[in-house]
Amino acid sequence: MANLKDIKRKISSVSNTQKTTRAMKLVSTAKLKRTEELAKQSKVYANKLTEMLSEIAQNIQSSNIEGLSSKFCNEQEDIKVVDIIFITADKGLCGGFNSQTIKRVKQLIETYKAKGTKIRLRAVGRKGIDYFKFNGVELTSEEIGVSSAPTYDKAKDFISSLVEDYVNGSTDKLILVHNGYVNMITQEIREDNLLPIDTSSMVDSTKSLSDLEIEPEDDDSLLETLITKYVEYSMYYALIDSLAAEHSSRMQAMDAATNNAKEMVADLNVEYNKARQQAITTELIEIISGVESMK
Repeated sequence: MANLKDIKRKISSVSNTQKTTRAMKLVSTAKLKRTEELAKQSKVYANKLTEMLSEIAQNIQSSNIEGLSSKFCNEQEDIKVVDIIFITADKGLCGGFNSQTIKRVKQLIETYKAKGTKIRLRAVGRKGIDYFKFNGVELTSEEIGVSSAPTYDKAKDFISSLVEDYVNGSTDKLILVHNGYVNMITQEIREDNLLPIDTSSMVDSTKSLSDLEIEPEDDDSLLETLITKYVEYSMYYALIDSLAAEHSSRMQAMDAATNNAKEMVADLNVEYNKARQQAITTELIEIISGVESMK
């Protein structure tokens, strides 16, 4: 059995760790509340943007305009290059938040490589970057500091170059993967095909939001402008959604760590009391033996 000093040192160390994890949980909880509210507000705008895009697609389709042949809307049959954008955290201590995203990215890589498709990885977040670099996987682009403090301008700057690559034909498909926020205890992997956009799945012929009319000569420019805005905001919303999920996952991880530390301290206190009792018993035996030997 360990001596009393070693046990007391362990108790002190675990107690300090417990204080740290409790503080980190409180910080994550406060950050989550702010980010959750921002995510809700951003989702409203994203939904309205999607509805508008759907309505324009509906009008173009019903008018038999050739706008749906836009390069932003039609997926090629022979996909040669796919850009996979994935978002992870810049920091750890958030449970399986990062590993779940990385696992999904690895599955996509295997799927497309089996088809002979070239994969280009676009990483946002230090943890994902470090993982693939450590495993010798080449990254086409890296962004650190964006996932921890997302803004629309940062999202736009990042995604604009990828949209240009798509327009120029350097890539045939853009896929966005991130761990999204469901509620305070649940996160889920979300995979979005940013480009090309399947507008046919967005069209609802039974619903029209307004009396929007589109002139034939405006369809291409209108679709291009709106889809570009849609892709930019999708990237921004994904960053916010990922950040909310990160805080949620870290809050749970730190709560579990705090509880584990509490249990460990309790076990160490029991061990300390046993060791102390054993030491007292040993001393009493030695005293009694000494007295008996003097008789």
